Amino acid sequence: MHVIYLHGFASSPDSSKARGLGERLTRCGVSVRCPDLNEPDFATLTVSRMVEQVERLVATLPVPVVLVGSSLGAFVALHVAQRQAARGYRSGHHDTGRLTVTRLVLLAPALDFGRRGMTGLGPGGLERWRVTNRLEVEHYAEGRRRHVHYDLYADAQRYDSFATTTTLPTLILQGRRDLVVDPAMVERFAAGRAHARLVLLDDDHQLTASLDRVWREIVDFLDLPSATD
Repeated sequence: MHVIYLHGFASSPDSSKARGLGERLTRCGVSVRCPDLNEPDFATLTVSRMVEQVERLVATLPVPVVLVGSSLGAFVALHVAQRQAARGYRSGHHDTGRLTVTRLVLLAPALDFGRRGMTGLGPGGLERWRVTNRLEVEHYAEGRRRHVHYDLYADAQRYDSFATTTTLPTLILQGRRDLVVDPAMVERFAAGRAHARLVLLDDDHQLTASLDRVWREIVDFLDLPSATD
């Protein structure tokens, strides 16, 4: 089994969540890859660029591949799986045994990114971003302010999570006190999708207080050795 961990917006493969889960998975004998989705330039980041980057990495790995995504990384993971499903339907191959990505784990998934205003921009903030093509954000991984172009938001509008048809087994872990991703939106997404299991946690967007529970859920979902800490 190969796991690809996709970090969130303005984060990196060196985030505490990426490192913590990666170390635990490695101790279980799982191969873990954590691509840097900021590359080659954070300012020109788009969803399409990230999706294509992940697809290139998936293409180098044998089956099975599991995508584990956090926040915006979860949005990317879902749409990588959707593009895989769309290719299967176009080619007439509907057998899930032919799919490289076989499971999804979505942590506090920003599934409506590009479909609503971004939190924290204030009145008129989205329009200012469009006009200036420059949004200053705190890049948590680098510990400094960085700017990103409006193409990130405009490109994201091409991707409708609620219209996805992939039926890969999916585990969703979402905090009830999340102020970045609306828990009610995530519940609406999971409702009616029999392939998706939603676990609501008493936590915020980072899921920091629930990492042990997150790990136990992943162990069960991926059928990993339960004795491994």
